[in-house]
Formats: sequence, C-alpha cells, structure tokens
Amino acid sequence: MPYGLYISAEGAHAQSKRLEVIANNMANVDTVGFKRELAVFQARYAEAIQEGKAVADAGSINDIGGGILVQKTENDFSPGPMKRTNIPTDMAIQGEGFFVVRKDDENYLTRAGNFSLTAQGELVTQQGYNVLNEAGSPIVIDPFNGPWQVTASGTIRQRGTSQNLAVVRPASTGDLVKAGENLFRPLADAQPIPLSERRVADGYLELSDVKPTTEMIEMITAARTVEANIKMMQTQDQMTSGLISRVMRVR
Repeated sequence: MPYGLYISAEGAHAQSKRLEVIANNMANVDTVGFKRELAVFQARYAEAIQEGKAVADAGSINDIGGGILVQKTENDFSPGPMKRTNIPTDMAIQGEGFFVVRKDDENYLTRAGNFSLTAQGELVTQQGYNVLNEAGSPIVIDPFNGPWQVTASGTIRQRGTSQNLAVVRPASTGDLVKAGENLFRPLADAQPIPLSERRVADGYLELSDVKPTTEMIEMITAARTVEANIKMMQTQDQMTSGLISRVMRVR
C-alpha cells in the first residue's frame, strides 16, 4: 500500500473514533451528572517500526511517521450547571467529591444525585442501586418517622437521628473508569471528604457538563477531517492507478 494512502486511512479511522465519542457526548447532553469524554490522539510510528522491522530515528523513510491513532479517551470532570428542583431526594455536590453507590456487591462513584426513595425508605439511584453512608451501609430514611432534611455537609437528619452521606475524593480522576449507567469504578481507594469541606445542595441537581455548541463545532471539525482524509485516499489511489497504466503502456 502506498505510504500516503496508509497515513490518510489512519487519519480517517482516528477521526471516525473521535466522532463516536462526540456523538455519545451529544446523546447525554440531558443526562444528570454526566461527564463528557475527550478523544486523546497520539502520533504513531510507521508500521515497520511498530512491528520491530525498523528502528526509530534511523534516518530511513520510516521516520516520517505512521499517522495518528486514538490512544484513549479521558473524562472531563468539569462541574456541570446546577438546577434547582426542590425535590428532597435530589442532591448535588458542589466542588470536589462523588457519591458512593453499591451495585452487585461492588462500590461505584457517581456525580448523579437524582435519587429516589423505595417503599422501604432506601435511598437509591435511578437504576435502583443503594446510596451509601460513611459506614458503607445503605442509607435508609424511615418513611414513618416524620420529615427529614439534608444539611450542607451532607448529613441526613430525621427526628434526633443522623447519618452522613458517603462523599469521597479519588486520589486522581485518572483512577476512575467509566462503568456505564453514569457510574465510575475507582481503581484505587477513594478517601472520604471531611464534613467541614463538603458542600451538598439539597433540592438541586448537577446537570451534564456537555456544551452542545462546543460538541457541534468539534463534530463538524472531525467530520471535515474525515472527509479530507478520504479525498486524499481517493487522490492517491488515482495517482497510483495512473502510474500503473503508464508503466503498462511502456511495456
């Protein structure tokens, strides 16, 4: 395969992957607590170097590079806008921190605070996963014990009883892996945030941090880059066909 055709194909493929990421962001523009993803590009070596058949920086044709690839996707943990709902079970963390929920005997982190109460008084996510307290137990609010409230530090109080929401901070946001359903799996132990440093807004929700205008511009840019790479492939294919035709005529 001609080298230019190969590099153009790599560029088109990488931008197509970028479009998939952007499309997923756009699909979650209205998802509570959603964190947008970013496609991270990386220049790659020529295929011969990748396969160990050549050495980098040897001054050969292989040093011109092998195009780009999407090395990984990263989450943008910028805070989303706050929306007042006045629903008691809606909660939003202002600043750093994540709620802790339990799914299939494993703890996950989330910024989505659109919780609800079961008939038994368990505080759960939209998918029915238990929201945990600092002790690692499901939060239960007695539906027959009168009104309850959530303090600014994330303490749920009800007639002389109190329990603190588990609000934790990972050592690095790089330790968090998206696990679907707006949940993150921590790769390392997350540390509880002291009550004095917490800011939990009751009756509010943190909305998605996706900005439609920004994503649309990114989508147009990526789509045009895909188109440009495809046109380059077509041009190089025509040049190769023309060269072969001339060689055949000479013979």
